[in-house]
Amino acid sequence: MSSPAATASLDHPLAPPTATGIPNKKILLWAFLASDCMFFGTLISTHLVYRLHPPPGNPVPTQIFNIELTSFSTFILLMSSLMMALAVNAIHRGNLRSMRSSLLVTILFGLIFLGCQVFEFNDFVFDKHVTITNSIFGSTFFTLTGTHGTHVAIGVLWLALMYIRSFKPAGASGGGWVGRAVVHLLVFAATAVLSLYSLYHLVHAVLAGGAAWATVTGFLTADLAPVLGALAGLGALRWLGRAHGPVDFDARNADDVESMGLYWHFVDIVWIVIFTAVYLLEYVFPAAH
Repeated sequence: MSSPAATASLDHPLAPPTATGIPNKKILLWAFLASDCMFFGTLISTHLVYRLHPPPGNPVPTQIFNIELTSFSTFILLMSSLMMALAVNAIHRGNLRSMRSSLLVTILFGLIFLGCQVFEFNDFVFDKHVTITNSIFGSTFFTLTGTHGTHVAIGVLWLALMYIRSFKPAGASGGGWVGRAVVHLLVFAATAVLSLYSLYHLVHAVLAGGAAWATVTGFLTADLAPVLGALAGLGALRWLGRAHGPVDFDARNADDVESMGLYWHFVDIVWIVIFTAVYLLEYVFPAAH
């Protein structure tokens, strides 16, 4: 007589052969996310405790926050979660093209969020003179939001690797595929860095000189090389993303994409808590200073 697990495997050939019926990698990811919850809980609690008992000289958060920018980046991150859900749904249906498109948009939104965070950090340090070492607020704020930003960056890297993995040719082995994948990743990274660099300088130019044609031409004159590099990178990514026959990626890889989706949704949920506890709380219930 066959065991229930064996029967389930015959009825559902894609079902994982585990005692729980859940892939081991997914259980491991849930365990990691549970530990990360406690880690972020500690950072958020520390920030809130020092918020209630601020030492002398602590900056007033509402005077240094750019709530419009942070609200925009929060909306972008929430939309990235929607695109991640669409990517998971697409791979479950075996729609590889739709999954790739959704992953690319998720990556784009993640990079926009990171760009907003870099802009905010730069504003804090150079314009508001708030650093990680000169106040308790700066220490807790930069540690908490910087740790979350690191998680987002890791998630973007994971998304990019999954996107590149979806192009592995069926039956491919050896260094040919690995070499192409490495080149794809390097082009991805260079394009992302150059695009963020160009966008960062464009925003600074517009804020300094206004949205005028002279501002744009001045920006292009000063930053033409990174702009051309970003455009060349986008062209290279389009060429590398062309279909080259059957690939070794289909609905059988849905668990991998779903696990990545769990991580990304977790990062989004954590940011909602951070946005509420660190930013919105200061406007609704301002602490005494």
